[in-house]
Amino acid sequence: MPSEPQLSARSRFGRLMGVQILGVGSSVPEVVVTNEDLAKLGCDAEWILRRTGITQRRHAPPGLATGDLALMAAQRCLADANVPPDEVDLLLLGTYTPDQLMPATASMVQAALGVTAPAFDIQAACTSFALALLTGMQYVATGCCRRVLALGADVNSRVVDPADPKTYPLFGDAAGAVLLGPGGPQQGILAYAAGSDGLGGPLLYRPMGGTREPFDPSRPAEQFLRMDGRAVFKWAIRTLRETTEQVLAASALTLADVDLVVFHQANLRIIDSAAAELRLPPEKVFNNLDRYGNTASASIPLALDEAVRAGRIVRGSRILFSGFGGGLSWATMLLQW
Repeated sequence: MPSEPQLSARSRFGRLMGVQILGVGSSVPEVVVTNEDLAKLGCDAEWILRRTGITQRRHAPPGLATGDLALMAAQRCLADANVPPDEVDLLLLGTYTPDQLMPATASMVQAALGVTAPAFDIQAACTSFALALLTGMQYVATGCCRRVLALGADVNSRVVDPADPKTYPLFGDAAGAVLLGPGGPQQGILAYAAGSDGLGGPLLYRPMGGTREPFDPSRPAEQFLRMDGRAVFKWAIRTLRETTEQVLAASALTLADVDLVVFHQANLRIIDSAAAELRLPPEKVFNNLDRYGNTASASIPLALDEAVRAGRIVRGSRILFSGFGGGLSWATMLLQW
């Protein structure tokens, strides 16, 4: 397979109204890792900043897992919404770094949180939270659930090779959560574009750990994430531009009608390039990549939580956000808060 297969954003489109976000929450490890801290691994601090826009990230210490971060984010989210755990009807956790391969990490979070409801993981790499959100909104919109907790969490530092100086500095660890419930007719997703293209699977993947290639202690490096950075970079910019244009067209709105844009915090050059192609005013684009790095499934809910607390999202705001990553996969949507 060529290193850059012929990929295209072949999306499925939809609209999902009558659902609102009742609360938000997030959590990050206390351990701050600066670019200078990574110098001992052979990473150049100035190169990291110039190529990615990242100055620091958070790493989970030994004993702290994805489920622990997700639990803290969920607790803060429920507190923000003033909703007790026993009112949650469904718990969805988007992650590609589960605590263990079985059972679902969502089940562990459900038990620790005191929720009596179904719980399961959704795995679509960095798009996991966006798809968990779409799934949860469907449950609410159809009347199957009244309170759905959708989380995104990843401990990336455990699955990226410390010996890879161009990839290891990109990632950080975090979790974020939103609580969904029935909303007014003007609340919800005005339009979304979601899809995947398996031709791009070899561009971003972990070779070892599944049934095709079980763990082999004699080849430890195979357990780590691999990425064709150049190919993913070009694909991500094109996908952000195309799906943003598609979502705006489907909603019959323009960027002038959008209050805030939250792209997956993968790389500042990706975000800036896509924003330039879309002619997005810089003040409309929310970024926290410099402080957290690429937090994968946690990227969007972490940004939403910070944006709400900074007063940049209020009732009635129109938020355009997009998750994209391995699969290759993507989900771009325009949400009326």
